[in-house]
Amino acid sequence: MKNIIIRENENQLISGNREGRAIVKIYVATTNLHKVEEIRRILHTIDVQLEVVPKKVLVEEDGESFFENSIKKAYYYGTILNLPVVADDSGLVIDSLGGFPGVKSARFLEGKSYKEKMLAILEKLKSCSRRNARFVCVATFFDPEQGILLSAEGVIEGRIAEKIMGNNGFGYDPIFIPEGYDITFGEMPSKVKDEISHRSRAVRKLFRMINKIY
Repeated sequence: MKNIIIRENENQLISGNREGRAIVKIYVATTNLHKVEEIRRILHTIDVQLEVVPKKVLVEEDGESFFENSIKKAYYYGTILNLPVVADDSGLVIDSLGGFPGVKSARFLEGKSYKEKMLAILEKLKSCSRRNARFVCVATFFDPEQGILLSAEGVIEGRIAEKIMGNNGFGYDPIFIPEGYDITFGEMPSKVKDEISHRSRAVRKLFRMINKIY
């Protein structure tokens, strides 16, 4: 397997490949439709068809890093379905809570709504003035036929709001204020969020890498 993990910072997205054969259909390894739609918006200028995976694959996300979990999901989905896939693992990292919830962002208070999760986090921070945080996303592409695995990381710095604000986005968006802004992702128009988000940065980097390989 050709395993390449690169963090790079280019600005141009190019579609196609050296042999004139483009990957026109890639499956997004998630059942989270919000995430699929966000990735589609991010890549709207790229000649690629993103599809929801035909079935859910149970993957134990027991890695200690976003890279580990993202790679594991892509590898398992790609291998079991025998399809080219993109997977990601992302989460909210809060400095004053020792990086919590981090890789456990989705599993924190599992079964509870994100509103309940956000309220619990705000409760933990209620007497804390240091509210620095970041969203981290690692996106991974795996092509089982070619044996190619590529990963890229995207990070956006910011801080945790004093309260839940906004109804846009999903997950912890309504309590995260990105650096340089005074509104949360939950208050931000999707077009603006898609330009600066951690997922946007990771996915754009990843597809630049894919275009270099193919």
